[in-house]
This record gives sequence, C-alpha cells and structure tokens, in this order.
Amino acid sequence: MKVSRIFFAIWSLLFLLFAYWQWNDPDPEVWVSIYFFSALMCVLAAFERFYLPLLIVVAIAAFFGGIYLFPSSVRDWVLQEWQQADLSMKTPDMEVARESFGLFIVSLIIGLAALNGWFIKRSKNLARLKS
Repeated sequence: MKVSRIFFAIWSLLFLLFAYWQWNDPDPEVWVSIYFFSALMCVLAAFERFYLPLLIVVAIAAFFGGIYLFPSSVRDWVLQEWQQADLSMKTPDMEVARESFGLFIVSLIIGLAALNGWFIKRSKNLARLKS
C-alpha cells in the first residue's frame, strides 16, 4: 500500500511541524508531546507497524479532548481570526479554539492509522486462512 505509506509519511512531517510551532505556546510540554507522539505513530503506520489498542485509545481521547476544548462560538472565533492580520494569539480563547481543532486533526489521522492497520491485519489473516 504505497499510497498509505506516503500519506502517513507526509502527516508525520506535518505533525513534527505542528510540534515545532508549539515551542512558544504557554504549555509547550503538552502540545509538543501530543504532536510528537502523533508523528511517531504516523511513522510507524508508514512502515505498517500498528498498535491498534493504543491508536484507538489515542484517537478517541483526542476526539473527546477536541470536544472539551471546542469554542463556544465558532462563528465568533472565525471572525476574530479573520480580523487579525497575523497568526499570533490575541486571546486565550483563540489558543484554546486552535488547540481543539489540532486535537480533531490528531483524532482523524490516528483514527485513519488504526483503520488502515485493522484492514492490513485483517487481509493478512484472511490470506493465512486461505493458504
């Protein structure tokens, strides 16, 4: 599955970039760890190494974390983002909203890694049964 290798390799690089951008965050140890771990899981997925229980737990935890941090008014947050001229954090609410969407991205990509791993393991098991 060459496409999945490329997909997860690209996401591992993106998560490393996300981790780099978190160095000036008010709580970098949390977010650098989250994005670095996500990058590591994507590297493993690119090499078809899947730890399904861990991937499933992380995807679910990131999803519920994103819900917990989700902004009360997405419309206000988007308007606030559009009005500012740069990507600097102007208010703590902006930072929390961005973090929620970061967790949703982690949840989606790690969830896709789990799903991909499940399909690969399933196809290998079916091939073993047929032979």
